[in-house]
Amino acid sequence: MIDITIKHLRYFEALARHRHFGRAAEDCGISQPALSVQMKALEDMLATPLIERGAKHLRLTSFGETFLDRVREILQAVDALGDLARASHQPLVGRFRFGIIPTAAPYFLPRFIKCLTQNYPGLDLRPREAVTQKLIEGLLGGSLDTAIVALPMSEPSLHEEALFDEDFVLVRARAEADSPVPSAKLLREMRLLLLEEGHCFRDQALSYCSTPSSLPRDLMEGSSLSTLVQMVGAGIGVTLIPEMAVAIETRSASVSVARLASPRPSRTIGMVWRKTNPLAEQLGDIAQMVRQACLDAPANDAGNIAP
Repeated sequence: MIDITIKHLRYFEALARHRHFGRAAEDCGISQPALSVQMKALEDMLATPLIERGAKHLRLTSFGETFLDRVREILQAVDALGDLARASHQPLVGRFRFGIIPTAAPYFLPRFIKCLTQNYPGLDLRPREAVTQKLIEGLLGGSLDTAIVALPMSEPSLHEEALFDEDFVLVRARAEADSPVPSAKLLREMRLLLLEEGHCFRDQALSYCSTPSSLPRDLMEGSSLSTLVQMVGAGIGVTLIPEMAVAIETRSASVSVARLASPRPSRTIGMVWRKTNPLAEQLGDIAQMVRQACLDAPANDAGNIAP
């Protein structure tokens, strides 16, 4: 009889997801040597290798890929059992796994966590920051309970709840503070700094100032909003950022911030979760609670934005 445990499966799934022993071990809360031992034990029980170990990278064997699909099905079913139990508790308790996009995490995450800890002291919070596509994969795969993203998602199996809307603002060099605010058409002629591909905010910004067939003339990319703003401060170009990021990202950069002409580019931030999630009712309550908190204390800080 093969004595495979749920821990073996979780360790293997984490390793397959990260493709790195160190990061997978950290995710699982164990040491790297311990993870190696557990993976070797799992392969011995199965009497076949799951992983091809290289000098710098690892990949799954053909059997490992097939095994991974079944492992994720099993873990999703096990987690669903746990969700059923948690759904019976009022208020919600236990592990709460949520994701958030990078262009919202530094600015909105503190408020979100404060709401949760004040109203649900029994929750064990497990946040994860990742781009939208990774969060969708986590939701559909069952490794996340909910995610905070820009809406709409257009994913039929996910339920969406809007939390608040916010405008995008123009960031440019401080010396240009008194210059006329450029139109979307003029932005296409400027050196525009945007996030790397994979960030939904990049696509939202491009949809305002350009079309797929007519990208800005001098497009440059950065890995984070902080990088973009600092590049603007160094005189390299201009950028767009969400209004919630203004207070944090502009405090140490020599830049000015201005509102764009109407109709202004904007986005809707919301929560999404699987329609089949047993915690759907509780997640709806959380969304309502957070939405009210945003109304009581708006996420935007418009104090240093020129009209």
